[in-house]
Order: sequence, then C-alpha cells, then structure tokens
Amino acid sequence: MKKKAALARIDELRKLVTYHNSLYYQFDSPEISDTDYDALMRELVELEESWANDIDVATSPTQRVGAPPLEKFATFTHLSPMLSLANAFSEDDIRAFDERIARTLGEKGVSYVVEPKLDGVAVNLLYENGLLVTGATRGDGYTGENVTRNLKTIRSLPLSLDGEKGVPIPRRIEIRGEVYIAVTGFRKLNAARNEEGLEPFANPRNAAAGSLRQLDSRITAARPLDIFCYAAGIVEGVDITCQWEFLATLKAWGLPVNPSIERAVTVDDCIAYYRTMMEGRDNLPYEIDGIVIKVDDFDSQSRLGAISRNPRWAVACKFPPSQSTTIIENITVQVGRTGVLTPVATMKPVDIGGVTVTHATLHNQDEIDKKDIRVGDTVVVQRAGDVIPQVVKVVEENRNGTEQPYRIPERCPSCGAQTVRLEGEAATRCINMDCPAQLREHIKFFVSRGAMDIDGLGDKLVARLLDAGLITDPSDIYRLTTDDLVTLERMGAKSADNIIRAIEASKNPPFHRFLYALGIRHVGEHTAKILSRRYTSLDRLMRASAEELMTIHEIGPEVAGSVESFFHLSANRAVIDNILASGVSPRYGDADHVTPSSLAGKNFVFTGTLEHYTRSEAKRRVEMRGANVSSSISRQTDYVVLGAEPGSKYAKARSLGVTVIMEEEFMSLIDEDGENR
Repeated sequence: MKKKAALARIDELRKLVTYHNSLYYQFDSPEISDTDYDALMRELVELEESWANDIDVATSPTQRVGAPPLEKFATFTHLSPMLSLANAFSEDDIRAFDERIARTLGEKGVSYVVEPKLDGVAVNLLYENGLLVTGATRGDGYTGENVTRNLKTIRSLPLSLDGEKGVPIPRRIEIRGEVYIAVTGFRKLNAARNEEGLEPFANPRNAAAGSLRQLDSRITAARPLDIFCYAAGIVEGVDITCQWEFLATLKAWGLPVNPSIERAVTVDDCIAYYRTMMEGRDNLPYEIDGIVIKVDDFDSQSRLGAISRNPRWAVACKFPPSQSTTIIENITVQVGRTGVLTPVATMKPVDIGGVTVTHATLHNQDEIDKKDIRVGDTVVVQRAGDVIPQVVKVVEENRNGTEQPYRIPERCPSCGAQTVRLEGEAATRCINMDCPAQLREHIKFFVSRGAMDIDGLGDKLVARLLDAGLITDPSDIYRLTTDDLVTLERMGAKSADNIIRAIEASKNPPFHRFLYALGIRHVGEHTAKILSRRYTSLDRLMRASAEELMTIHEIGPEVAGSVESFFHLSANRAVIDNILASGVSPRYGDADHVTPSSLAGKNFVFTGTLEHYTRSEAKRRVEMRGANVSSSISRQTDYVVLGAEPGSKYAKARSLGVTVIMEEEFMSLIDEDGENR
C-alpha cells in the first residue's frame, strides 16, 4: 500500500474504531460483532506499525491495548488540589449542611446537584487543547502517580475532546473522574482468576485500584475498567457557570457522565434522592456507598471556599453499612511497616452486599477487649463505608462456653522480639529494627519514589539484597559497591553500576523527602513539606516537643505526637545517625525552593534513557530553576532532551520544529544557568 492510501486508511480505521467504542462502552448498543471489531483493530495496529515514522499515535485507539511494562510510576503534581469531601451520615446531617450553606451565603433556596458516590478510584485527567496528556491518581491530594498509559486503556474515556457539537475546547482543563469496575465485570474477573488459580479480589474497588496501578498497562487493558467524570480543577479557555452546565459540557465533549445525576432545587429534593438511591443501590450496575451533594452555582462555590482539605460547598452523605452474621474461626496478627501488630479475624465466609468476606481487622487489643471478641464467637460484621470489613458486635446469646479469649502475643510472630505498647497509644508494636516483617517494608518505602527515590532499587531487588545479607538497615544501602551487586544472580556489571550511581545521586535529597522516607506515622509528603519549611535542620526537628509542633498550621495533636514519639525512640535516632554517617546529607532551607533562573517558564520534555541523571533528578534540576517538565510534546515545548533509545517523541519534536538537545547539551544548559545566577 502506498503512503497516501495507507495514511487515509489509518485515519478511516481510527474513526471507525472510535465510533464503535463509543457505541459499545457508552451507549451499550454495538452495531458490529466482537470478531468484526477485532479485525478492524488488528488492521489498524498493523498499519500504524508499518508507518510509525509518518504518524502520531497519541490519540489513536490502539493506545488502549497497553504497552510494555514501566519500571515504576512517575509522579504528577495536580494543578489544583484534589480536595476530599466532608461526610454526612443521616438526613438530619443533610439538613444541617443546607442550613450552613444558606447561613454562609446569606440567602435561601440554594440549588444543588446530587450524584451517586461511586466506590472507585479518583483520578485527575489533564487535557491540553483537547488532547489527553496526563492522567494521575489522587495521591495525597497534591501529588499523585502518573498512570496515563493505564487510563488510556479505558475504552469509554476519549483520548481527545469532541469539538463537533459547537462547545468550545479549553486550552487546558483538569477533569476529575472515578474509575470503577461494574458488578458484572467484577464477578467475571474473579471467576477468571479462580479458574487460573489466582487469589480473587476482595471487592470491585480493590480490583479497580490494583488494575489502575499495574506497571504493565497490557494487564490493565484486560481488566473491565470504566470511568465517570464529574468535576473540574483548573479550567482555561472556556467559561462555565455551574455544575449542571459543566456536566452537560462534559457529555458534549464525549466524556462519560453518570446518567443518575440529578438537579435538586431544594434540600427536600436532596433527601428524596438520598432515599431513592439507598433503596435502589442493589439494582445499580456498580457499587455505591452514598451520594454527593454539591452547590450548583460556581460563584457560590467560590464564595463558600474550603476548610482545610474539604470544600464547604459539597458533602458526601454515606449510607448505613451493610451487615451480616458469621463465626470467627481464628485470630492471627500481622506485623506492619511501622512494627504495629494488627489482629485479624478469620471468619466463616459471608456475603455482605454482594461481596464475600472472610477477614476483618480487629485493630488492637483495646478493641478486642471492649467488644469482648473471642475465637468461636458469632459476630455481626459490616463493611465500613461498604468497603472495609469490621466486626460490629458479638452475638453473646449464641455462646456455648467453648469460645476462647484472645490476647495479642507478647513476642513478635515475625522475629520473636518482645513487643511493647507505648504510652498513649492503643497499638502493640515490635520495636526491633531488624524485624524481617518491618525491615523489608521499611526499606522498600525508604527507597521509593517521593522518598529517597533510588532509581532501579525496586521491591524485588530490595528483597534480594536482604536475603543475601548485603543490607540490614537503610544505611547499608549507601555502603553497597558494584562488586557487592554483581554477586547477585542476573545482575550484570552495567546494571550494578547504574544502581550505584542512582544511590549516589540520592544522597542529597530535599529535607522534606528525607523526612518522608523515614516513614514517620501520619507524616505524608504534604506534611513533610510543612515541617521542612518550619525547621532548618533535622536536629532542631528532633528536639521539637509536641506542643511546639502543634503551633504549626495544619499540624494537629495526632501528627505532633507521632513525630515526637518517633524521634524520642533511641532506636530510631540510631538508624538516622547511621544513615547520615553513610553520606546522606539532606538539603535544607532554600535548597527546597525555586531559585531565580533564565530557564524560568521554559517547558522541557525528556525522552529515552539518560546516562548522567535519573529521570527524577533531571526533573528536579529543571523545576528548581522554575521551568516545567511535561510528558508530552506540543508547540509550547521549548526543549526535548534526547537520551538513549528515544521513543516516538523524537519524531514528533522534529515534525513540530521543537528544539532537540542531547543530554550533554542539557547538562551544559543547566550548568550555564547556574553560573549566570
């Protein structure tokens, strides 16, 4: 086939496949058989592979079949925070919410939009000039994981916005959505896993979350994921005045919107909707655990604002949880990353809201004692928020005298060390830093992205290093040599050298990342940044009392107590001393902030494998200078940095006339910028 005819056929096939995707996934009315659809897709894949140098595949439906595995996910900082919703649990709570809205706005008769609260995974979709460029998980609300490749496998999600219905396409927009697996799809997925001898998923939400976080997007493509879009973050280039109008606009752009969303003129309408959805929840094709009520008018939303991380203009009203009765057959303990021993009940399988439940956490000894839970007891179990199983109470009248009381063991089941219960805490802990159950998880967390971010040091390699006795605590990582690594099976000299260089590159992290890497309970990435802005040295933070910490905005008693307790333990101080003695030196103060730069505002894209930097280190150097890093190329891109084995971005950069520089040129550009400052 000649080039002109091939390109025309590719364009025709893309339109056909997209059209049939829309009929099948959004309107449930396919016009062709699966066999005919597969034939169209195969032809398109073959043509695109043959003419790869002459086409752009960014919006092609072939992107939905998945791609080879990533080593790990990149992070993505949301342009506007993904706030969580405050909860309501009754009709009285809904009326109280309406009264607060009216009182704050100084007006009555506020209109709302009411939506089912899906039990799925929240994501953020960034479209630029109509093209999907990035999709990310919610994460901590500020930074999530870049799962673009996985989101593109969802057939109902358009890779480009439809501008043919007369609705303007925004220059840039963040669209929030909920990824879920329908009940029917979930049952088929678990049936297939049972046939393959695999552990079935506990519930649709876990299945959706696990599918979305697959490093191999081909696995994601085989899972029955779907999505509904419902809210906006940053919006540039279009003017929308209310939530109802926004939902209509989403549909006009071709984005899937839940058909059960309604307008509610009064609070009574909200309550009627709550009752209707609660009564009909078992007849829905997906799981919900409540409804969401939003003030319709965007101007009113802006006036209401937010409290901490919750908008004042919306509330999630949860349904009463589903409950069933079963028998506790055994109680065991699990040892977590922070050393907490968590008792878990193994129960006779029971169906709760369509999900088979066999285990429930008992939290701690206080909870067991308060409810007087014994092995052999008949208990009432519910799925908290319709997701997490928990024991509500014991059915005492069913006791026959054979039930056995339970005490959390005084010695750790993983390492045999004496367990302790710290003052003021309900948790029983193993404080042995060499405990295998803790050590493996702690080191995996320590080296992970967002923490020390040691490229190439993944979960499997950490396990191999521990099993080989090459590391016994985090500080040992910085004493590894190439000779140590090449003793491992399937570890070549080049791979070992790359890992050692990545370890060296991680020795000077920003203070907030070092804090996060320590794994302090309740200290996530956002909280670590707050602490790093207040304290200019680790020593000062280690000496801070809980009272002093609570004077910091957003630091409450729980976080303050956790930080004080962590640094009070001599074992933790010893580990930190060992890490610092091994050459790790966090950067304090101005090192964490953007400095004036001639590169400020420039847009960079990296493609291929860099030799002198890890991708995260290169990104950090760019962002420290006020420049931006994107995962996609557009006419607004200033530099494409070319590494070894570049992908299709190189060809696209050439076609758009974007400046392409080699890694050495990038290094010179960064160095020159530093000298100019």
